[in-house]
Amino acid sequence: MTSGQITGRGMTLSDILARWARITPDAEVFVDVGTGERRTYGQSHDRITRLANALTAEGVVPGDRVAVIGLNSVALLEAFIAVLRAGGICVPVNFRLVAGEVAYTLHDSGAVVVVADAATVDVVRAARADTPGVRRVITIGDDLEQVLATADPTYRELPVPDEATAFIMYTSGTTGAPKGAMLTHRNLYLHAFSSTMHLGGPGGPGVWLAGTPLFHIAGLAGFLPSLFAGGTTIIPPSGGFDPDGTLAVLERERVTACFFVPAQWAALCARAEAGHYDLSALRKASWGAAPASTALLRTMIATFPDAEIVTSFGQTECSPVTTTLRGEDAVRKIGSVGTPMINVEVRVVDDEMHDVAPGEVGEIVYRGPLVMSGYWNKPEQTAEAFRGGWFHSGDLVRQDADGYYYVVDRKKDMIISGGENIYCAEVENVLAGHPQIADVALIGVPDDRWGETPLAVVVPRDPDDPPTLESVDEYCREHLARYKRPRRLTVVDALPRNATGKVQKTVLRERALDTEAVS
Repeated sequence: MTSGQITGRGMTLSDILARWARITPDAEVFVDVGTGERRTYGQSHDRITRLANALTAEGVVPGDRVAVIGLNSVALLEAFIAVLRAGGICVPVNFRLVAGEVAYTLHDSGAVVVVADAATVDVVRAARADTPGVRRVITIGDDLEQVLATADPTYRELPVPDEATAFIMYTSGTTGAPKGAMLTHRNLYLHAFSSTMHLGGPGGPGVWLAGTPLFHIAGLAGFLPSLFAGGTTIIPPSGGFDPDGTLAVLERERVTACFFVPAQWAALCARAEAGHYDLSALRKASWGAAPASTALLRTMIATFPDAEIVTSFGQTECSPVTTTLRGEDAVRKIGSVGTPMINVEVRVVDDEMHDVAPGEVGEIVYRGPLVMSGYWNKPEQTAEAFRGGWFHSGDLVRQDADGYYYVVDRKKDMIISGGENIYCAEVENVLAGHPQIADVALIGVPDDRWGETPLAVVVPRDPDDPPTLESVDEYCREHLARYKRPRRLTVVDALPRNATGKVQKTVLRERALDTEAVS
């Protein structure tokens, strides 16, 4: 360092919690619905400091990767932050993965330590056989408590720059091997700030609940605006979604803002009126991560008239929200994903990176401080994702005359039949209104004449009275051009979905190739 040169450090997520631990040490930061644990900022700050120091004693140095895997819990969130406090890079791992998949994540990230809960530790131990770089597995429970009890409690601030990677978030891998999106401290800190500013702030510290796994970007980034404001995060248990239990928690904890995927909102709406819950504290009801039909959105507006319905759209690589539809536009622009959030710059382009005219379909691309720094150890895929200087989302959208965006499909899901483009989201939205259909997904299947043809995979409202292809075609005649209407139909008990409610269309395509569709 030359004479007169000044070094500095940015604000990290660990610093935010430490700040509130100094200002309001007795305020609650985390409430674990599953175990009943309630943690104050002061208590969590102490536990996070101890675990960070224990990781340092294990040889973790700034930039080292530490994987964290487990069911939703206070300890899981504290482990995330402790890794950052030690200067490490946290790698959240999907607890539903099998040993081979966990081994891929550990090997690809180069994790040196794993923090795992009792429900996942056997899978982690099996995965560790193929990842000799892992030096230690700390098990949440008695093992972790012993580590905390003997760890140094001294809080030290490490000079971690805010452009350093904070998390490596692995994508779902639906189009190939999972890629690790590198999200920096600045990405996530500014996302929390942008969300707070864009949505008008929480109106005080607030109480936040998200019905998503903490390993997912919606679970991780979702609680940061609450932490940013010194609020409380309610952590629901993992496992089957219980709408009545969730409504009871929303009422009991006086939740002010929440996020659920559309399938969860459908279940909540179905039970909210019947249960007569007092949800008067709820000010913001957000949805995202999977498409929602206009029918569901109208039901949400009617069921929660005192809450602002917020549409959140984006992806992991963007920390994750890029556009939102605010409550005042919920009816006027129903079906839209809104306008860009603060600190997000957007274009809609064709394959040659030319801007398309309003009303035309193109790929939405992004630029700004919320966009990831790249994919971990994948320079070629990073370069491809940022070709032309913008991050390519893979989402096809159109923009209306007022500047609002509407998603029409994923670029890789678009069906080309007889030279015509068919956007699955458009057709699915129409089919969702069919009186006999409870859930639906559209995929393209090979066709000798047309190259591809649309196949509707539907879940009937009444298993004893499923829709027929003829009734679906009749219903679609008033809403869709002939070439967009499904040519085939398959009736199933349920659609395969991932942890955030997205339909796994790769699974549906594989099944369609293995079995002849009913038509």
